[in-house]
Amino acid sequence: MTPTDHARISAPDALRLDPEIQKRNTIVIATLLVSTFVMILNETIMSVALPRLMVSLDVSASAAQWLTTAFLLTMAIVIPITGFLIQRFNTRPIFLAAMLLFSTGTLICALSPGLGTLVVGRVIQAGGTAIMLPLLMTTVMNLVPPATRGRTMGNISIVISVAPAIGPTISGFILNILDWRWMFWLVLPIALIALAIGWQKMRNVSTPRHAPLDILSVVLSAIGFGGLVYGLSSLGEGHGQQGIPLWLPVVVGLVGLVIFIFRQLQLQKDDRALLDLRTFTFPAYSVALFMMVINMMALFGVIILFPIYTQSVIGIDALQTGLLLLPGGLLMGLMAPFVGRLFDRIGPTPLVVPGAVLVSIVLWSMTTLTATTPTAWVLSGHIALSIGLALLFTPLFTVALGAVPARLYSHGSAMLGTVQQVAGAAGIALFVSLMTLRSQTEMAAGADEPTALAAGIRAAFFVAALLSILAVVAAFFVRRVDAEDVPGEDAVPAAH
Repeated sequence: MTPTDHARISAPDALRLDPEIQKRNTIVIATLLVSTFVMILNETIMSVALPRLMVSLDVSASAAQWLTTAFLLTMAIVIPITGFLIQRFNTRPIFLAAMLLFSTGTLICALSPGLGTLVVGRVIQAGGTAIMLPLLMTTVMNLVPPATRGRTMGNISIVISVAPAIGPTISGFILNILDWRWMFWLVLPIALIALAIGWQKMRNVSTPRHAPLDILSVVLSAIGFGGLVYGLSSLGEGHGQQGIPLWLPVVVGLVGLVIFIFRQLQLQKDDRALLDLRTFTFPAYSVALFMMVINMMALFGVIILFPIYTQSVIGIDALQTGLLLLPGGLLMGLMAPFVGRLFDRIGPTPLVVPGAVLVSIVLWSMTTLTATTPTAWVLSGHIALSIGLALLFTPLFTVALGAVPARLYSHGSAMLGTVQQVAGAAGIALFVSLMTLRSQTEMAAGADEPTALAAGIRAAFFVAALLSILAVVAAFFVRRVDAEDVPGEDAVPAAH
């Protein structure tokens, strides 16, 4: 072990021995967690509301999905920039900027007169959320020693899991008695309180260093990711917009991503990349990232399809839908600390393999949903899916970021966040498009709307189930990298 390795491993443990520094670190992580909770709560309350918004705003499912897709896509475009921000600026100003953006976007959504303004507000919200998530992950990796990262990630997952659990339920209560705008009016004061707490309690825990921002890379990432998601979304309409062929946005997106990758390979030779692709030279990181892509596509597909199925096919209201999703989300939160502790003791394989298998089984079972499927079957499926995801997410996050040197933490967390959000956006766009196309075909053949929608949802879950098989295979290759085996700062592979 080199002196650099030794310093990087032992420094966090040394910091833990200083009560003042330990107290400061605890306050910083807690403040970031509270803020992340508010932002995730905001994201998940929208899922149950989409069918109501489709009626209130008189828009189709493919148009309404942009309230979620635009949010995720904006995150995917902004998150790469956070690698630069985390290196260049102190923790406190980054945090305050993120919360200010989120609060402003929430206010715009609350005042929104229609879909266009609502999407704009969601985009501004996403800008703040995009900064917060990598900031949280990078800060934890820098402050928490390797031996207890699994436990810490598990504890973090409690908070992160509670927001998705209660979000749909809160949304259901609101929509039952109030206008949909109250979803934002009620989140806004919580966001402002989190901003005030951060103003008082947040401290700087990073050491800024010079990091250039390549504007061309930002433009290329926007073109690449935007083209792919827009192309997938256009499939749901069944035709190009104003004569634009369906394949053109996808091709533009792919070309943009290829150029973006080549640009990063050139810039990282001088440590100027927006996203340093040398993180992919670490196999444990790459495998964990691949599994995250598959599971995020499946997760966000379920988040968007479940409320449509429960409200438009089997006919239960928004409140009942929220209550239906509550047990699974709470169970995921309750499992998180135990999964984190198990990870520290036994490693990732005994957790991610059964988790991936369980998720795959549930997705295959969802290909049998019909207009007469009992609600109890839907509830049990969501609970089983939540258990599978609980076994996956904490180990995958910890394995991925634990495999790269500290110097690449900001790039590793930014890359993880970018791919995660693009996968979620692509999953939503793909599954809603498949649902729309299949249901239109069924209705043209004479089926009633609930039966046609059920057929479309089955088609979407069939594709998700096929993708889950890849995750099961990849699960057998997930390996934890011990701290002493992580290369030192001088051992980061050079780009060629």
